[in-house]
Amino acid sequence: MFTIQTDMMQTVAIAIIVLFVGKYLRGKVAFFERFCIPAPVIGGFLFAIIHLLLKVGNIATFEMDETLKNPFMMVFFTTIGLGANLETLKKGGKGFIIFTLISTALVVFQNTIGMGLSKLLGQNSLLGLACGSITMVGGHGTAGAWGPTLEEMGLQSGEVIALAAATFGVIMGSLIGGPVGSALIRRYNLTPDESSLQHFDEAGNIEVAPKDELTAYDFLKVLGVVFVSIGLGVILKKFLADHVSIAGTPLNLPEYVAAMIFAAIYINTLGRGKTFGVDLRANSIVGDVGLNVFLVIALISLDLMQLKAVAGPMLIVLFAQTVFMIIFTYLVTFTIMGKNYDAAVLAGGMCGFGMGATYNALANMDSITEKYGPAPKAYFILPMVGAFAIDIINVLIITGFAQIKF
Repeated sequence: MFTIQTDMMQTVAIAIIVLFVGKYLRGKVAFFERFCIPAPVIGGFLFAIIHLLLKVGNIATFEMDETLKNPFMMVFFTTIGLGANLETLKKGGKGFIIFTLISTALVVFQNTIGMGLSKLLGQNSLLGLACGSITMVGGHGTAGAWGPTLEEMGLQSGEVIALAAATFGVIMGSLIGGPVGSALIRRYNLTPDESSLQHFDEAGNIEVAPKDELTAYDFLKVLGVVFVSIGLGVILKKFLADHVSIAGTPLNLPEYVAAMIFAAIYINTLGRGKTFGVDLRANSIVGDVGLNVFLVIALISLDLMQLKAVAGPMLIVLFAQTVFMIIFTYLVTFTIMGKNYDAAVLAGGMCGFGMGATYNALANMDSITEKYGPAPKAYFILPMVGAFAIDIINVLIITGFAQIKF
């Protein structure tokens, strides 16, 4: 069998080509567009499947240098920390706080269900964690970040399992979101609150003044803060591992979580002023680049043959998560958020980011509001929670659950 070896730059080159292949296919295949399957997932899994066929046919195999995978991952998660501006979060008001608390409860339930059900099935409880909030609320980014850690903790094929579970979540979250929101609207005969629309544009977004064009300096400032935060995060991780323990187990805080903490501290202290502040548009672009390249590298290096040993139990846990998501959003989210039209739209949106990502949530809400009318409050609250608030909370809770041994 022929072995194809690539160095770290060649691996990134392949990853970017695969990313654009995925982007092209997403625009051509209605299924991918309808369920908002990310381009890196489409291209990455396609490459992984081709690699599997080549390997099974004893034709060729790839050995890729993944040196740059983690740096791109660190950049992505650190930009999330830079997006955690408390002043912006405060604008969400009471609704933002309540929805954040509901989402936090969802994270805890997902991990409890996943780990508990895995043990009942006679599997490693870490399988349940991989099929819990790591991949449901966390999506592919968190799945790729935690996969190697799960393997180090004793879950064989942890990265493959996590990324496969995240893909399942994206599809199911997109499938159930629209029906959940629509069912609530029809059952309670809900309509948009006309009085709340006057401060929003036609798309349901708050109108903002135009901004200056981005420059190279804006991106350099973001990268500077990102790399300093990553460097300080390495120091914090080592300090906590040496001096803090939970039930006798050293606290294993992932480096990207530590970097996120320093980035969040910066944006709410020095970063509040004009001189040291960062442009959130540049931050978003840097984060998108980090996520896309990191995710594709993780996917093209998968060995899908490793899934066969846990496919059955994994699917049982994931379908249980799907059923729970429907019940949770229909009964809990809708009720606590006010049992009104915006609450119904938020319930449908939560199915998206609770099992996939924020863009799935927005796609779900788009499908609902296109038929029933605008929901500006829902569009304001959910992105703030789904884009960064719950990501920070999620990784902290995952870290806690990862210390549990049963």
